[in-house]
Amino acid sequence: ISNAGMDDLRIIADELHDGVPGYYSNQALVLNDSPIKTVEDLRGKVLAAAGYGTGTDIPLRAMLAKHNLQDKRDLTIIEAQIPTMPAMLKDRKVDLIMLPLPFTANPEVRATTRTLFTQADAMGVTQLAMWVARAPFLEKNRAAMVDFLEDALRQERWYLDPANHAQAVKIAAELTKTPPDRWDSWLFRKDGQNGDYFHNPDGKLDLDALQKSIETQVQLGFLKQTMDIRKYTDLSLVEEAAKRLK
Repeated sequence: ISNAGMDDLRIIADELHDGVPGYYSNQALVLNDSPIKTVEDLRGKVLAAAGYGTGTDIPLRAMLAKHNLQDKRDLTIIEAQIPTMPAMLKDRKVDLIMLPLPFTANPEVRATTRTLFTQADAMGVTQLAMWVARAPFLEKNRAAMVDFLEDALRQERWYLDPANHAQAVKIAAELTKTPPDRWDSWLFRKDGQNGDYFHNPDGKLDLDALQKSIETQVQLGFLKQTMDIRKYTDLSLVEEAAKRLK
């Protein structure tokens, strides 16, 4: 909205939250035998994030800022593709990686690394992903969009139902062509760092958390000025869709 001037964008529904108590939060990982024990120990080290301004890069920089550490001045942050990060850490090409699910659920990653801090430690609860559409499209297709969101919520509730866990794992494994055991222990489960992100079954967003993230981005220099995120939010469609399922 701010950087591209697309002021007709509207946030319409939740995808997932990071750091909700009892649910998963992205992890800053170091090797088990790393001498790094505190954030201050990162001085002079090389850290890897998915890319400048991404959902894992911002929390990394937010945590560094809390400890008066800056990229290029006190340490080095490099951009790397998320799937390659565990190997880079294992080969000691970097000292820390900022990793999300499902990559942190990899048994080898869990066995060889430990968590220095989480995204929640850096920023609290974050509205990590959401659904967005343009206002003219919503106005023209409102009825169809409410129907679509009703179907999406019904599907999400099915996946979140523990009774459907085995089938959900089977679908994820087939879709990604990966072994089911990569998904079974955590997918759609509430089990802290051993579980999944929080998905709101009503599609509701945490607008306070989202606003706080905007302020953090301003403080870190990602945005030039703040904005009232509620001006760009229309939850009426997902609220109408959720009512149909009650």
